[in-house]
Amino acid sequence: MKVLFCASEALPFAATGGLGDVAGSLPVALRTRLIGCRVVMPLYESVPQALRENMKFITSISVPVAWRRQYCGIYEAKVNGVIYYLIDNQYYFKRKTLYGHFDDAERFAFFSRACIEMLPYIDFKPDVIHANDWQTALVPIYYHLFYANSDWFKGIKTLITIHNIQYQGQYSFEILEDVFGIPRSESNLLEYDGCINLLKGAIETANWVSTVSPTYAKEILDPWFAHKLDPILRDRSFKLSGILNGIDVVNYDPAVDPNVYANFTIEDRSGKAINKAKLQERLGVEVNPDVPVIGMVTRLVSHKGLDLVKEAVDSIMAESNAQFVVLGSGDWEYENFFREMQAKYPGRFAICLGFIPELSRKIYAGADLFLMPSKSEPCGLAQMISLRYATIPIIRETGGLKDSITDCGDGEGNGFTFKSYEAKDMIDAVMRGVNLYNNDKEQWNVLCDRAMKCDNSWGKSAKEYIKLYKSLIK
Repeated sequence: MKVLFCASEALPFAATGGLGDVAGSLPVALRTRLIGCRVVMPLYESVPQALRENMKFITSISVPVAWRRQYCGIYEAKVNGVIYYLIDNQYYFKRKTLYGHFDDAERFAFFSRACIEMLPYIDFKPDVIHANDWQTALVPIYYHLFYANSDWFKGIKTLITIHNIQYQGQYSFEILEDVFGIPRSESNLLEYDGCINLLKGAIETANWVSTVSPTYAKEILDPWFAHKLDPILRDRSFKLSGILNGIDVVNYDPAVDPNVYANFTIEDRSGKAINKAKLQERLGVEVNPDVPVIGMVTRLVSHKGLDLVKEAVDSIMAESNAQFVVLGSGDWEYENFFREMQAKYPGRFAICLGFIPELSRKIYAGADLFLMPSKSEPCGLAQMISLRYATIPIIRETGGLKDSITDCGDGEGNGFTFKSYEAKDMIDAVMRGVNLYNNDKEQWNVLCDRAMKCDNSWGKSAKEYIKLYKSLIK
């Protein structure tokens, strides 16, 4: 079976978030299971020189972008047994950042068209083209409109994975023909809620639609989660499913991770205490092994549940001996709040603004509890990573958080959970975690062992994707 994985970012070349992790890990897991998966992504300016030196130039072609044609260079690289194709056009991709440009619609229209146009030139006809998010939503649309009945391209199936439905690729009608090159007579495929909606078009034209967790696939049928796309998704629910993301268990391995202060294993967790003490020292909170440390590594934005944190922090600090350590950046409102908490609770609360990858690993390894009270979370990776480092998650039951973390109240779960988006319920979950840490070290150690044994590897997810691919081509 052959699969072309189309993504706007992929590790190790370029990434800004979870999609880059998925595109860098899932194809490897598929390849080890004898699926001929190849990846295509843009050749951004930020791709490291060390990786560029190992790229091979394949050929150049011209790609239609509406009424004009644009240069497209095709480079090939091989990483972890997976072939990557990097699409070169310096006008579109030689920029400091991956997204947020005035012409993103044209940039990713070019990239989406190139994903299909390049196939005969690289002599690779996939059974399935797997597109991801709005940046490649035009791939199934273009295939449906311009390629499905062509002799060479006939028979390819298409899949679109929604990583976050909030981002849909919405544009005015004026660019339908001039930028996307789609005839006005086909506008009904993309038209929605008074504009052109690329994700809606992909949902209409792809053979299947997937999301990054089973619960999220159900949630986006609800207006509260779907950002207005729920009517379309309900109409197309017969071709909608969710597969939980995994994590790279080789990269996130406390036994060998070079970014932590001390390595440790499930058989010998003594290094965990060293990580905790060093983390407390670095972030300026009291160095005390008997105090539970609650960690957060998050974007400081509303949907991460920070309104609950704002309501709850004072109560948690008053009712417990817990410390908070937070790493992240985002909205000024939340950055300022965490600064105030650090000033209000010296020695117990620390905020580090920005994103520092090595510090995030140290928080995963050094904290005792990891808080994720998200309002919505399509999948989430941090809760899986924290399990790996024997740091127990506290989560709200939504999206992939619900699918990966179960409450330990019955003696079998791997974390502490709460259902409603209410501060009092979050406080209750936090206090249950703090109290177990403080009062029952034997059960706490059992819980930590259970957490480290959880299998959130990409292997499980890859098997589910293989089943889905096979169902599309049978």
